[in-house]
Amino acid sequence: MSNLDQKSVNAIRVLAADEVQKAKSGHPGAPLGTAPMLYELWAHQMNHNPKDASWPNRDRFILSGGHGSAGYYALLHLFGYGLTMDDLKNFRQLGSKTPGHPEYGWTTGVECSTGPLGSGLAAAVGMAIAQDYKASQINKPGYDLIDHYIFAEAGEGDLMEGVAQEALSLAGTLGLGKLIVLFDSNKITIEGNTDLAFREDVLKRMEALGFQALEVEDGTDLEAIGKAIEEAKAETGKPSFIKINTVIGHGSAKAGTSSSHGEPLGEEVNAGLKQNLDWHEEPFVISEDVYEHFADIAAEGAKKQAEWEELFKNYMNEYPEMKDVWQSFEKLPIDDEILFDEEIWTAPEKAEATRASSGRILNLLKDKVPQLMGGSADLGPSNKSVLNGEKDFTKEDHSGRNLHFGVREMGMGGIANGLALEGVRPYAATFFVFSDYAKPMARLAALMDLPVTYIFTHDSIGVGEDGPTHQPIEHLAAYRNMPNMVVFRPADAVETAAGWTAALKHDNGPTALILTRQNLPQLKNTSKEALKGAYILEDSEQEVPDGILIASGSEVALAKEAKDLLKADGIDVRVVSMPSMELFEQQPAEYKERILPNAVRSRVAIEASQDHGWYRYVGLDGKVIGMESFGASAPAGVLFDHFGITAKHAYEVMKEVVEASR
Repeated sequence: MSNLDQKSVNAIRVLAADEVQKAKSGHPGAPLGTAPMLYELWAHQMNHNPKDASWPNRDRFILSGGHGSAGYYALLHLFGYGLTMDDLKNFRQLGSKTPGHPEYGWTTGVECSTGPLGSGLAAAVGMAIAQDYKASQINKPGYDLIDHYIFAEAGEGDLMEGVAQEALSLAGTLGLGKLIVLFDSNKITIEGNTDLAFREDVLKRMEALGFQALEVEDGTDLEAIGKAIEEAKAETGKPSFIKINTVIGHGSAKAGTSSSHGEPLGEEVNAGLKQNLDWHEEPFVISEDVYEHFADIAAEGAKKQAEWEELFKNYMNEYPEMKDVWQSFEKLPIDDEILFDEEIWTAPEKAEATRASSGRILNLLKDKVPQLMGGSADLGPSNKSVLNGEKDFTKEDHSGRNLHFGVREMGMGGIANGLALEGVRPYAATFFVFSDYAKPMARLAALMDLPVTYIFTHDSIGVGEDGPTHQPIEHLAAYRNMPNMVVFRPADAVETAAGWTAALKHDNGPTALILTRQNLPQLKNTSKEALKGAYILEDSEQEVPDGILIASGSEVALAKEAKDLLKADGIDVRVVSMPSMELFEQQPAEYKERILPNAVRSRVAIEASQDHGWYRYVGLDGKVIGMESFGASAPAGVLFDHFGITAKHAYEVMKEVVEASR
């Protein structure tokens, strides 16, 4: 290691320590230990250009152990990604570009929001899948436009999380040769030595999962780290895992202890660190020779991009027909002429489960949206989420669009995030009750504004005989409570088309399509108005209705039946279909008033789920017909009768509410 290399590594260390010390908050230990591996990776092994952080063929880096962000920010600053020294001084402060954990879309150079351990590894697997799929669709002989690596740094905590095991297992199964994991093995977590809870042979585990497993004995040896990364790059048939043995808190009096993990070193220990590293600068001061060194390295990245751009230009000249394919992975939003094709909006005459409607619409969209790719957590035939006529993405063939996630819902969600980060338009499917497993990853999609579409079927007690373990009662409320998540529960095929259209138009966040197992009738008057989240399905003959029945999904048909029963009793009500509260809330106040006028206080909402959220629309004078228990095991029709989610009960409750208001 040259003196300048050593000085550069130490610059990362002291900046990270100073960031945490000034903020009086953070995790200094990991950056002190991982600085050599990160320096070697970014300086000598990664293709990247700080002047253009969105260069399509750059290598990607995911800091799965996001608590080590202080070192990441030091790297971005030194390489010239736009983080100033003032940004580093504002580490973990309100509005700063250096938040406690890396946030995608907020800090230039950050490829993925990380922090929940293991989630970054799952996203990295998704990015590696997308890289290979895009390469299969775009590359031509002599033109490897898509040819980059996905590097993920992870620690013991990442590997303990189940989501990491799910994702890494699939990565090995699929032979993702562009994925390289750098494992920071420091044997320390918050509670102490990892022997307390984690004694497995990680390298044997990774070999069993299908990875090339390598080890670097000394995590300060740049040459050994570089050699291991080059060996990983040479292995194209399987992903690689490099165990790099490090010392947490390296160079400080707290080295090798859990006390260096999640709290500042302290002024005295921080000063001792700099003395041990032979560092004599004031806090947040870096000498010009270090900046010049990083600038020289960055210039090499710019040359790599210039070479790629020349290749791209020649490719487009030789293959002009590929322009649309290239742009399909680069461009949002999806054209309205695709989404409003009448074929998509044409409903069958017979009753149909909305999961079946979704499957039919998905297969109409697949030829129009080439970047659409996804699959199910081993429930494809039941979720109706298979792209008919398309190949499977397998170890032997990375050109397929059908992904088989296996029984790995959380891994599926994290992988879908990685797919979206690489320009694929992913969908991920499972039973709605199992969305609990996927929810932490769905939350990250919402946090990162990623356009992931979730297909959640078997949406209520309509699941029937499988019983309470499979009947999602509280899940609608949970997903509706998630910021930036659009939840769409359609009533029939036309509304399902609206749900898919809404999902593909929602470019800055995820959408959850909530679909039935049981057949539903095709309703008269359902329309593209469903895109507004709520609309009048059947109106009162009066200027001011006696009341308003509001429902979503399978209960909309019940509301229509209840309206007829009420009409026979001289009560004239409006029926509002509300497939999406989120889309309705985005509408102008005038529209919302027209659909749900304040003057009409007699309101009843009907939905086969917990009632949380509905009182926003029925008010103190209204009532909600929903679920108050976990369900039961019986045929679906029996269950709807048993729990009072029927047209007759809706009629009785609406009548009671109207009479109480007179």
